[in-house]
Amino acid sequence: MTRGDDESPGNRKLIRPNLSELAERYPTRTFAQRKQTPAEQTNAESYYYLKQMAAKTPMVVVLTDGEQIHGCIEWYDKHCLKLNRERGPNLLIPKASIKYLYKESEADGQTRGGTGNR
Repeated sequence: MTRGDDESPGNRKLIRPNLSELAERYPTRTFAQRKQTPAEQTNAESYYYLKQMAAKTPMVVVLTDGEQIHGCIEWYDKHCLKLNRERGPNLLIPKASIKYLYKESEADGQTRGGTGNR
């Protein structure tokens, strides 16, 4: 392959793109285009509590020490649940002391000792 007279090895012309043209062609992300941070709360917990409260669903609350409390959720806030019970006084239970809770109708397969896999 032969080179033309203007293409000698020492006189190569460098091709550099104009940076201002590239910036127009490929704009960087602006503040509005940045990925939004996820919401701190999904409201799934509130939805679940409201649904159970409206239906007056009998619930079983299992505490961190394994004790099970049966009743219906009457009220809740960020830190506690109020449970209405048929037998015994109503209780205000701190959420920090709740291991888990479930519907009393889903107790099939649950043992009374709180060793179920829920």
